[in-house]
Amino acid sequence: MKLYPIHTGNFKLDGGAMFGVVPKVIWQKLNAPDENNLCAWAMRCLLIATGDRLILIDNGIGDKQDAKFLGHYHLHGEHNLDSSLQQAGFSKDDITDVILTHLHFDHCGGSIIRNGEELIPAFSNARFWSNQRHWQWATHPNAREKASFLSENILPIEASGKLNFLPVVQSGTVAFDNIPGISIRYAYGHTDAMMLPQMEVNGKTIVFMADLLPAAAHIPLPYVMAYDMFPLQTLQEKKAFLEEAADKQYILFFEHDPLHECATLQRTEKGIRVKDTGTLEEMLAR
Repeated sequence: MKLYPIHTGNFKLDGGAMFGVVPKVIWQKLNAPDENNLCAWAMRCLLIATGDRLILIDNGIGDKQDAKFLGHYHLHGEHNLDSSLQQAGFSKDDITDVILTHLHFDHCGGSIIRNGEELIPAFSNARFWSNQRHWQWATHPNAREKASFLSENILPIEASGKLNFLPVVQSGTVAFDNIPGISIRYAYGHTDAMMLPQMEVNGKTIVFMADLLPAAAHIPLPYVMAYDMFPLQTLQEKKAFLEEAADKQYILFFEHDPLHECATLQRTEKGIRVKDTGTLEEMLAR
């Protein structure tokens, strides 16, 4: 199994929303805001090459939305999905599977492209993977989360006939399509039934953190996003996961951290904190 970080660009989100109840005087030292209180974040995905499968986890915001919508998020940076895949030696047509951790627009927007008046899958040869519980949640959204679930990102996947569902569990992991070394764990605080892929490579465990831990800055327990639907659930999930990850020395792969691709953890007097940071390649080589 070989893993390739795939950078799809950067965007900006409100710092207060990203750090929840943590005061700005504290969080601004971790990610400095601009004059509009917006902080820069990555949209970092992961490509897994194993056997005859090429599996992409998430795919960024995409580019099919109008200028007004994209203007809210200030897309910037030199990376995009196509160029990052090309740098890894692949193209969208090579992708066999797309795992969608959840259906917020910054995680699944690249799934669908415009072809004239049609909305079609960007990955012509891929199956898309979600779970029935989250799919129902996203296609019948509550008023608070509705703006994050865009029908044009979601419904064309189902219409294409390429949508597949994984089993849902409350704890532990489920195997991903019987592929050795890849499993899925679930989290329910950020949004209902978010999937966190977990990979076993050369005796090391890598966990794709999605929005349970958007960045290394979110590791302290109180650092919970205001975007989370069930923040107390997030607190419980973070605490349990951080203890497990510190004890077993998991490599955490961050989707939104603008500086750190990965980190390992350690127990300290202040609680669980970062031990080491680096690229995925560096972490796997240690």
